[in-house]
Amino acid sequence: MIVNHGWKRRLNTGLAAGVGLCALAVFSAADATLGQLQASVPADQNQLRASMKTMPAERFTVHELQVPSGPTVREYVSPAGMVFGIAWEGSSMPDLRQLLGANFDQYAAALAERRTRRAPVLVQLPGLVVQSSGRMRSFSGKAYIPQALPPGVAPEDIQ
Repeated sequence: MIVNHGWKRRLNTGLAAGVGLCALAVFSAADATLGQLQASVPADQNQLRASMKTMPAERFTVHELQVPSGPTVREYVSPAGMVFGIAWEGSSMPDLRQLLGANFDQYAAALAERRTRRAPVLVQLPGLVVQSSGRMRSFSGKAYIPQALPPGVAPEDIQ
């Protein structure tokens, strides 16, 4: 009796390709935002399931992401195309792991060292500043990379 196992090979190949595509989708949706190129903004829009409005200005461009039942996130992009700052406000906190990207681990480590848990957050590191405050249904904050601020842009411009 001859058994053709070709269908198993095709199934395994299809499964491997499917798993690979899923992994690729997960990694591309988790592209870092802060400190990354403007191309990461659509990944954030996708991940947050948000609508986006782009507002060009002279010194930077703002991409405003509106999450349907959550925060509004603004991503500030320099003329060179780098996301140098983000700001958020709304009834819930955005996914800071998504928005801070590669900067999230140092932010989390700085938070773990804090003595108080209820006060507004101010993390000032050499390559990252995060300010966050809020209470139930009213959160706001911003994060930026001080060295990446375009000429003529102050931290107060990120809001």
